[in-house]
Amino acid sequence: MKEKVILAYSGGLDTSVILKWLSNKGFDVIAYVADVGQNEDFKAIEEKAYATGASKVYIEDLKKELVTDYIFPALKSNCIYEGTYMLGTSLARPVIAKRHIEIAKKEGTKYVAHGATGKGNDQVRFEFGYYMNMSDVKIISPWKDEEWLSQFEGRSDMLAYAEKYNIPVKASIKKPYSEDENLIHISHEAGILENPAKRCPEDVFSLTVSPKEAKDEETVLTLEFKDGIPVSVKNEGDGTIVTDPLEMILYLNKMGHDNAIGRVDMVENRYIGIKSRGVYETPGCEILWKAHHNLEGLCMDKEAMHLRDMLSPKYAELIYNGYWGAPEFNMLTALFDESQKDVTGKATVALYKGNVINAGIESPTSLYNEDLGSMDKAGGYHPVDCKGFININAIRLIASAERKHSK
Repeated sequence: MKEKVILAYSGGLDTSVILKWLSNKGFDVIAYVADVGQNEDFKAIEEKAYATGASKVYIEDLKKELVTDYIFPALKSNCIYEGTYMLGTSLARPVIAKRHIEIAKKEGTKYVAHGATGKGNDQVRFEFGYYMNMSDVKIISPWKDEEWLSQFEGRSDMLAYAEKYNIPVKASIKKPYSEDENLIHISHEAGILENPAKRCPEDVFSLTVSPKEAKDEETVLTLEFKDGIPVSVKNEGDGTIVTDPLEMILYLNKMGHDNAIGRVDMVENRYIGIKSRGVYETPGCEILWKAHHNLEGLCMDKEAMHLRDMLSPKYAELIYNGYWGAPEFNMLTALFDESQKDVTGKATVALYKGNVINAGIESPTSLYNEDLGSMDKAGGYHPVDCKGFININAIRLIASAERKHSK
């Protein structure tokens, strides 16, 4: 009997050639297509997989799981990689890897394969995910395989292979850059974008309109949260209310698109040490993250918030590097869950030409005391108490100053 291998399959040139290559090596290739919200014709992908030699095709709808089990937990930490990137690709990878291994177990094999390149982050994210879900998994990664690399130096070799084995190739002209799309965002990189000194052309963007083209009026949304998790979105203009987790993200994506929200252009540090330029569009999650952060200002204890904010960059780094599910990741997840227990209430934001503007926050668990914070009344606060507070906390500063002046 042929050894089964589960191949992460997209229907593009690379994974189609990999499918045939694995089949020619004697494997029984089962294609696995993960639907994480990309704009694709999945029926056509399925037909192409069978035509290329797959014995079976799994098309898995992972969109809702991506929202509830990955986006929302990340939201609790407000994590953003290197202060800019909202982890759109990174958050989708662990759910894809998890289902990949579930299919392998179902099919009774330990072999899995993927088409991620040897220079990028995805090879790490996928393979870490495989190992964490099946410790004795056998991974075939062609772009790190000497036999593959000796046979395929580039696109022309793969096109020749596709022609030889009658693998259908899209006739459309390839964009001069690479894209990866899912429910959360779309990324644009490589090709014409590799020179960071050049501005990203406007026609690259697809999930957001230009701020110049966005309507000249605000869209006002109220997002309601329960223990840090969004439970509803209301459009204050037309009364639309959305409560389903997946539909909320889709609706926020639409509102973000129309108001030019979520564009990022950065040079980031890949896990393997290479710097790369990435252009991202994350319209819905930018709205969600900012509304959530606004509400936290009302509900979170000062020291709890500051500790969480110290740890959020580490959490973002773990997600970016593929450590979703690692011991240290799980420890931080428990901390962030605890931090969100009273982040409950409503955050209203006004969307306008690329901006997400705080338009009001309210909460039944608010720690804000208007009288105490007022500049017009004491509110039970005794300014005289600050004299001793300052004197005690200044002791070490005075000692340091005296030492400096005595030298």
